[in-house]
Order: sequence, then structure tokens, then C-alpha cells
Amino acid sequence: MEEDLLKQRTQRWIVSLSVLILVGKFLAYYLTNSVGILTDAMESIVNVTAGFISLFSLYVSSKPKDKSHPFGHGKVELISASIEGILIMVAGLLIIYEAIKRLYEPTLISKLDIGILIVALGGLFNYLMGWYSISIGRKHNSIALIAGGKHLQSDTYSTIGLVLGLTLLYFTKLSWIDSALALIFGSIIVITGVNILRKTVATLMDEADVQVLESMVKAISTHRKDDWIDIHNMKTIKYGSQLFVDCDLTLPWFYNINESHKACDELKALLTREFSGRVLVSIHSDPCDAKHCEHCKVKGCLYRIEAFREEHELTLTELTQTDEDRNE
Repeated sequence: MEEDLLKQRTQRWIVSLSVLILVGKFLAYYLTNSVGILTDAMESIVNVTAGFISLFSLYVSSKPKDKSHPFGHGKVELISASIEGILIMVAGLLIIYEAIKRLYEPTLISKLDIGILIVALGGLFNYLMGWYSISIGRKHNSIALIAGGKHLQSDTYSTIGLVLGLTLLYFTKLSWIDSALALIFGSIIVITGVNILRKTVATLMDEADVQVLESMVKAISTHRKDDWIDIHNMKTIKYGSQLFVDCDLTLPWFYNINESHKACDELKALLTREFSGRVLVSIHSDPCDAKHCEHCKVKGCLYRIEAFREEHELTLTELTQTDEDRNE
């Protein structure tokens, strides 16, 4: 609960500061009439809108599991990040359209020095908010905070280029520079939106997270028990900050229910420690057979047919392989 409150509090601060930055950038656009500054101001509208959406999603995702949502409400964060990605792409396309229009219909630009100062300060605050949002998101495994933070930082990077370009415009008075800046950074904004959307769609489709699975391979290999003869058919699904894991654990065939239950609990405890309690594990136990003898390290086994040769190496492929794949 404290973790959920921290994520919501972080997002509230981000939304509040984003509103102030939005007002400042539109003030800069009003003073200068620069389409380059308009690109920054329009993206700030997306920042604020996406910020409110993320705040709502963090509130919903913190709700406990219920009968209608047995796996919790965590996937709403993915929906939030998807909407944010779409909004970013739309903003980028609108900026590109306006930039092309200004190339053919140039306008008078004024008070550019004041505009540059306001935009630069807005970019600095965006970077700091983005850094904080990403750090909190990674610490607490929040896709919504990470996506929002990356968006804010991409806004900052475009702002840096924009300030440099506006400074060049200030000294050269070449009006086409303003439109060129908008075209460049509008394109960057579109690419950012596409990347956010691609990642969230992949997670919504329950695409396997190779990094998570590799962490599990490493943890299990390091702390493997002698009676964990084989682990396979592992699947993971993310719901917000919660990770659901399902796998098959091969144990000695002569184990009774209590012994099997203890071995499964030891594997659950290992994975829970590895992911700081954010994981729920379901394990199906399989009995060993003669083909496992040469890889089995269980000492004093009265039913061994072949002597132990070497432990069956656990790899990512072995971990995720299904029984059907092994029998082909």
C-alpha cells in the first residue's frame, strides 16, 4: 500500500509541475509567435493530459484483487501508457503539419530572448521530473511512471535542440530555421510515441520478458537444490508491478505430498526474494523417471538406475520449453 501511495504522490507532483510548465510555454509562444516554441507548448498539453491519465491508472492499479479481477488491476497501467504513446504521436504529427505550413507562410517572430529563457527552464524541470519518475518507476516496477518519465525526458532532449536552434534564429534572423526545428523535433516526438506504444502493446499481448526470465535462470542456477531435478514450461505474465509465474518442477518420484510441497515452497521463496515480493508463483510438480538419473544429484537414492554424471544445465531455452516440445 505504501508503494502504491508513493507512486500516486510522485505522479501528482509531476502533473502539478506539468501544468505550470504548460502555462509558461504558451506564454512564450504568445510573446514570440514562434512555431518552434509552439511545438514545445503542444507537447506540454500531451504531458498534462497523459499525466492525469497516468495518475488515474495508478489509482486503479492499486486496488486489491476482487472477484471480477482475480489477477488485480495492474494492466490499467499498460492502457495508460498506450494512450500516452498515441497522444505523443498525434502531437508530433500536428507539429510537423504546422511546421510545413509555416515554411510556405512565414510569420513575424519577436521577443525571442524571453521565449528562449522560458523554454529552457521548462526543459530543465521536465528533465528532473522525468529522471525522478523513471527512478521511482524502475524501483517499484511501474510501467506508467517509466513511460511518463521517458516522455518527459524526450521532451527535454527536444527542448535542448530547440533552444540551440532558437538561439541561432535569434542571431541570424532566418525565419526558415523556426520551421526546420519544428520538423526535426516533431519527428523525434512521433518516434518516441511509437516506441512507447510498441512496448506497451507487446506487454498487453503477454510477450515473454526475456530479461525477467534470464534473471530467474541466474537465481535458480545459483541457489539450485539437489532435488530440483529439472525446471521447465515456465511462463510469466505482468500485471502492473505484479509478476505471475507458472512452471513445472521435476522432483524424485518417491516424494510424498509433504516433501513435494516443501520443495515447491523453496522454489517459490527463491523467486519471491529475487523479485522483492512482487511475484506470485504457481508450481506443478512432475515425477522423475529413468532418463533423469544421470543428471540427478539426490544423495542416497535407493531407486537410482544410472550413476550421476553431470547436473542438467539450466538455460533460458530449457526453462521455457514445454513438455510437448521435449517429446517432439
